[in-house]
Amino acid sequence: MLNYVLRRVVNMVVLLVVVSFVGFWIIQLPPGSILDVQINRLRQQGGNLPEAQIQALRERYGVDDPFLIKYWKWISRSVQGDFGTSFQTDQSVGERIFNRLGISLGLSLTALLFTWLVSIPIGVYSATHRYSIPDYVITFIQFLGLSIPGFLLALILLIVAAQLWNQPIGGLFSPQYADAPWSWGRFVDFVQHIWIAVVVLAVGATAGLTRVMRANLLDVLNMQYVQTARAKGLKEGIVIWKHAVRNAIHPLVMALGTLLPALVVGEALIAIILSMPTIGPLYLDALRTQDMYLAGTILVMLSALLLIGNLVADLLLAWVDPRVRLE
Repeated sequence: MLNYVLRRVVNMVVLLVVVSFVGFWIIQLPPGSILDVQINRLRQQGGNLPEAQIQALRERYGVDDPFLIKYWKWISRSVQGDFGTSFQTDQSVGERIFNRLGISLGLSLTALLFTWLVSIPIGVYSATHRYSIPDYVITFIQFLGLSIPGFLLALILLIVAAQLWNQPIGGLFSPQYADAPWSWGRFVDFVQHIWIAVVVLAVGATAGLTRVMRANLLDVLNMQYVQTARAKGLKEGIVIWKHAVRNAIHPLVMALGTLLPALVVGEALIAIILSMPTIGPLYLDALRTQDMYLAGTILVMLSALLLIGNLVADLLLAWVDPRVRLE
């Protein structure tokens, strides 16, 4: 098992290097640079910069350096914890990302926990009550969850929360709690702002995983070892949860590796609608303005989340299924 984990970690490092190189190269493909974007924006506002100052900025940010030199400067400093400087704000890339990373990960992990806690019991209930009225209702709700776009659901919940429940919307806190120390009132205000984002992120994933759980459990319930367990006189709850669910949950565990980065990226449009300072809008803005160090660092971070999620999924699968450990 230890050798397996070590091999996966080495593969993760190699893949991260490849992804960082390819991603940094793709970011450089559009013509121009962020410096050109900033100069054009300044000229549209009626201002201008002397040519000497423009050339000094090009040398400072290394805009005219060859691609390999740009990449080496960025990747060599990143290993030391220095991810470069964001051209747009002249701030450290690490500072800009870490100010939002906690919010994005907290939001995504909460949505992930909600998804699992809801998907498994509902999927099991739907499979064990096949073709019943509750099963039809659950299936209908699943199709709704899969078909409604996240941004549309966010807008609907915003209107409902503001008009019917008179709840604060937008951002993470109301103005009176924005700079206040943590208290019960500030926590309640935070929950009133964040619940819409959690629900919107979790709805689509929950609907998909519930259908996967239902379909897989229906296949497992027809297997001979389940019939043998019932023939031994075991209680139906033990047969379902100890024997059947443990093997039916495999696809959900395998989907864990891709679900976390998908939630982090998928919250971009939702965060824009809800005015939340998360990683998604920052990544979109970095790509739009060609802020190469910022965009490249976020891309590598998302790739690392994908690889770490896959590693965690493999370890959980080995814990759930002894056959994986024997392999």
